Amino acid sequence: MKGLKKQRRVQIILLAFAALAVSTAMIGYAMKDGINFFRSPTQVVEDPPREGEVFRIGGLVEEGSIIRGQSETISFRVTDTNQTIPVRYTGILPDLFSEGQGMVGTGSMVGDTFVATEILAKHDETYMPAEVVDALKAQGVYQDSGS
Repeated sequence: MKGLKKQRRVQIILLAFAALAVSTAMIGYAMKDGINFFRSPTQVVEDPPREGEVFRIGGLVEEGSIIRGQSETISFRVTDTNQTIPVRYTGILPDLFSEGQGMVGTGSMVGDTFVATEILAKHDETYMPAEVVDALKAQGVYQDSGS
């Protein structure tokens, strides 16, 4: 009788581990399209993303690079002061989007151009997205304003 209880307990534990492994795999598979990794322009140049990979790019909008088309398409360049990537976006930009300011865009590379589906800009005079600050610090160009 003891052997049967022990065998049943082991079976239940193994079944619980198998269910946990299957549910973890299903959650990971479901989230794979929802996870967008952040990259700086230098990282994009040094390790190009695979075709169609959706990711986030961030840096500073390069001075004098904003070109507005006749439609809602806007082209500009994003830089981390080490490398520069051209960006194309169709849509309405945030009100605070401007040259020399921090931005983060979500999209994918088409050739050598990052085609953004979403653009986020800073929300006040001191804010810069954390990923952009980290990338600029890694390049050695970020100066903390002391706030």
